[in-house]
Amino acid sequence: MLADPSPCFLDLAPRSPKPRMAGLTHVLDKGCTVSHTRDVIQQAAGMIDIWKFGWGISYIDPNVRTKVAELREAGIKTCTGGTLMEISRLQDQVGPMLRFAAEVGFDCVEISDGASEIPVAEKQALISRARDTGFEVLAEVGSKDPNQTADAEDWIAEIEGDLAAGASWIVAEGRESGTVGLYQSDGRARCTLIEALMRSEYADKMIFEAPRRDQQVLLISHFGSEVNLGNIQLDEVLGLETLRLGLRADTMRTEHVKKAGADVRL
Repeated sequence: MLADPSPCFLDLAPRSPKPRMAGLTHVLDKGCTVSHTRDVIQQAAGMIDIWKFGWGISYIDPNVRTKVAELREAGIKTCTGGTLMEISRLQDQVGPMLRFAAEVGFDCVEISDGASEIPVAEKQALISRARDTGFEVLAEVGSKDPNQTADAEDWIAEIEGDLAAGASWIVAEGRESGTVGLYQSDGRARCTLIEALMRSEYADKMIFEAPRRDQQVLLISHFGSEVNLGNIQLDEVLGLETLRLGLRADTMRTEHVKKAGADVRL
């Protein structure tokens, strides 16, 4: 939490308090130090919901246990990267990977098939296995291949199966670059796909990876301050919160008019 009380004289867009089920901010740790982690906690713990150790970072970070313990104490859930699970599966080491995550103290594991081809049934079996082991599961949909077609019906069918298998949240692929999955190679949003996801019955379970400011602006402007956003850079958490609250020119007008629950047309 912030050390000092926040001012309260402005009428801002609504934000749910933690622990929240809407308006999640999911950040990407690309290998930051313990001191940087502590700085982020001190400044922005109240604004961060899920802290993902990207890719296989948790496997090689010598300070992973210290960081996970301090994040948990600060009320921030921690999550392994989906790539770590994909590599563990390829090497037939899913059991050891889950034991490692439990021993370190992770709250969540991400299960994806964006970097390797995993049959849907096998992916969903992994989701059930991780859930039964005691983890909150973030299941990713969408490919990291920029040439692969993003079909809304296929995504929604996979989402339905992932949730039925035990996933708590669905992470819509955008990658660190914001140029795949939800987005075209130049970063522009696939608006038809996003609209279909937000019109589905699973909209409240979606976390949209949105590493770029223009992507964050688009999603907040159209879906309100309580849209779930992922792959946020650690040093951009406060900047994102100003977008959510309407304290930035990009969203000032829309947030003061629409608040949460906005029209879903892009």
